Amino acid sequence: MTVLHEPPTSSPTEPTATEPATTGHAATEPAATTEPPPPWRRGPRTDPAPLLPETEPYHVLGTPREQPDADPGLWRELHRQLVLGRRYNQQATALTRQGRLAVYPSSTGQEACQIAAALVLAEQDWLFPSYRDTLATVARGLDPVAALGLLRGDWHTGYRPHAHRIAPLATPLATQLPHAVGLAHAARLKGDDVVALALVGDGGTSEGDFHEALNFAAVWQAPVVFLVQNNGFAISVPLARQTAAPTIAHKAVGYGMPGRLVDGNDAPAVYEVLAEAVGRARAGGGPTLVEALTYRLEAHTNADDATRYREDAEVAAWREHDPLPLLTDALRRHGLLSEEHEQAARDAAEEMAAGMRERLNAEPVLNPDELFAHVYARPTTQLTEQAARLRQEARTR
Repeated sequence: MTVLHEPPTSSPTEPTATEPATTGHAATEPAATTEPPPPWRRGPRTDPAPLLPETEPYHVLGTPREQPDADPGLWRELHRQLVLGRRYNQQATALTRQGRLAVYPSSTGQEACQIAAALVLAEQDWLFPSYRDTLATVARGLDPVAALGLLRGDWHTGYRPHAHRIAPLATPLATQLPHAVGLAHAARLKGDDVVALALVGDGGTSEGDFHEALNFAAVWQAPVVFLVQNNGFAISVPLARQTAAPTIAHKAVGYGMPGRLVDGNDAPAVYEVLAEAVGRARAGGGPTLVEALTYRLEAHTNADDATRYREDAEVAAWREHDPLPLLTDALRRHGLLSEEHEQAARDAAEEMAAGMRERLNAEPVLNPDELFAHVYARPTTQLTEQAARLRQEARTR
């Protein structure tokens, strides 16, 4: 893998902690030894080479790096989670067609990115998902139905973020990125061993929040990792209409952080790159921008007609690079995937899907007062008046 070099502790143009600045007068006393200046007081990086991403996406499957016997348990768990994830997407999409969900942005074809992101984090770390990352929250341990609460319209979030170390699923583009930086920076100031991993799509990189988050993260050297799932389209807008950069990963250089480019359908490769970035952040090395090249095989949401902006041949070509069969074939080549393992994964997936159907087919019991809960710590006068008016209207019906 590409070795990420640590930045110099000070700019070549700045005095170091042990060398006094030249003021025009001879120094009468040696400078006292002090701690290095904090990252946000150091000069900008002058050598971009250690920050540049790969010229080709990093991948493992089908290369000499393909050595699952080094950690067969991890590879099998990646496979199991991919099987569960594929079934989760299928069942959620079906429930949308049945009117049980208002909308569902499927991540079919992108499962490797989300599974790797969930598995690479330690228990105390935080995940900051976008609206398409329900699967990542489930792989991190969130109840499959709770992850869909927002998309059903039942509740603001559907789960307690602090209990799961998962920020609310964000429907506004890229707003979760500054939140991830703030949490990571605050955790470091408190001395907490916490890394934040924020997911965003290629469309989200066109938002101002993306710039602000990466700029602050690099200046503060915050322990945060940004994973861009580049699936080629921001709804119907292709990447070429959003940026002229060689890759999204190249944008990292402008902020002063390493950029990594990885095959987003190669689950072990995504895991390796993210593990390195998370480890670097945890050790005080600052943020990393990871771009995973992937593809959503289904439409943007159930309200989208993807045939209007992409060709069937393009979708068919990406189906040949589906992350699930790619990993399945690799495990079979090395004799590490038994029929019992595959059947157990399929059985677990069907059990999960049956539970989703049963629970989401039941009519929800809703309390209108919950619309006003958790908006402010102390409800405003306007909210109190609105809540009272709603209760009065409900009684008169």
